[in-house]
Amino acid sequence: MTTDLTQVSAARLAKLYAKGKVSPVDTMKAVLARAERLARPINAFCRVDAEPSLAAARRSEKRWKKGEPLSPLDGVPVSIKELVRVKGWPASMGSKLTDKTPVDADAPAVARLREAGAIVFAQSTSSEYGHKGVTDTPLHGITRNPWNPERTPGGSSGGAGAAVAAGLGPIAIGTDGGGSVRIPASFTGLVGLKATLGRVPAWPPSMTGDLSNTGPMCRTALDCALMMNVIGQPDARDPYALPADDTDYADRLAKKLKKLKVGFVLRFGDHPVDIEVAALVTRAARRFEELGCKVETVEAPFPFADASRAFVVHWLSALQRLLQLFPEKRHDEFDPNLLAGAKAGLRYTLQDVVNAQVARRELSIAWNLFFAKYDLLLSPTVAVQPFEAGKNLPDGPDGKGNVMWSPYTPQFNLTRHPAASVPCGLSRQGLPIGLQIASGHYRDELVLRAAAAYAAAHPLDFNALPEIK
Repeated sequence: MTTDLTQVSAARLAKLYAKGKVSPVDTMKAVLARAERLARPINAFCRVDAEPSLAAARRSEKRWKKGEPLSPLDGVPVSIKELVRVKGWPASMGSKLTDKTPVDADAPAVARLREAGAIVFAQSTSSEYGHKGVTDTPLHGITRNPWNPERTPGGSSGGAGAAVAAGLGPIAIGTDGGGSVRIPASFTGLVGLKATLGRVPAWPPSMTGDLSNTGPMCRTALDCALMMNVIGQPDARDPYALPADDTDYADRLAKKLKKLKVGFVLRFGDHPVDIEVAALVTRAARRFEELGCKVETVEAPFPFADASRAFVVHWLSALQRLLQLFPEKRHDEFDPNLLAGAKAGLRYTLQDVVNAQVARRELSIAWNLFFAKYDLLLSPTVAVQPFEAGKNLPDGPDGKGNVMWSPYTPQFNLTRHPAASVPCGLSRQGLPIGLQIASGHYRDELVLRAAAAYAAAHPLDFNALPEIK
């Protein structure tokens, strides 16, 4: 068998295991070797558990030989973002300040993946407390984009995105409080899903409350669907968990998109959009007509400035809690950007917070009415191309930091609607560009189906990814 197992999807691995052509041990050894080689140039992982992973692979190999796999994900390596609890690993949160004692219980998604036989082998890097849309911390340093290590993979699930793109396991768990699954999915050429709030239960509760979601990040929509079949089950520890859902996400991907009404929004306000992002996303939206959809170019249904301010108030007023959780004498150990954001959160008044809650409700109603008219929304995932690693912001047209580089994703954290990013091409610099697909509440299956249909017709060629030195 000459196939490079680090480049094989989870769905394909299951077929190879079933035929006895390769084993989970073969896959795990290949991924571990590649993870070791790319540890320094990419810095996607803050922990790799080699021996326990190989032991789990041997157990999986026995199940496949007996014809008794636990699921199609049995024996598939999966990495977990460091903001998500894994039993026996520290919940570092990307911070120098946190207790590094190993935790005693898995988060729901991790527990479901283990039950399905997936091999939880590595912990991926995040920005500190997931507070920003790039991935670097005082604790772990800078995580880099496999498409160009001088560029950021985005964040805060940048380690997860970089890992899957680089062939360090075909599937990963990320979290998304304002785009932290979708931004790195866009920047690294992956499919990433933020489901309807509560569809993928989370525990313990995020500091940012009901903005935060746990979600899959993969090279293919089918792999995301296989993950959703496993992780999209209720858990009593999540106060927002939805009832059990018997949807087979993988099975539903084959259903056609014909006769769907699609709204395309290029801008969510008066913010700049990179010219290549605009061109590739507009072309992708038009291609949905080839899939049988009716596509209309429309306006966003809510004032962008109001939505943006509502998100910032929710986000920063949550982050200010960190100033109470850790002694003031250690505050200089925070990422300076996180410290500045937490201090800014202290300045909001009670009236500011109430006004933000009102704006959030109005925003949700506006998008509900939009999705009553349109089955899908298409937009850019991010307004810019992947920018320089180690920077918090890209440069704007005026040469200053562009604070409006990611206006599309936070909307649906506020409103709880499902949204995914799917790659829609490479820029002239060879960098991935993402198309965001969103829909009404509980239509997670439709979002993934649309991503799968588009990707099948216009796949991203990972052979174009440069060899990492």
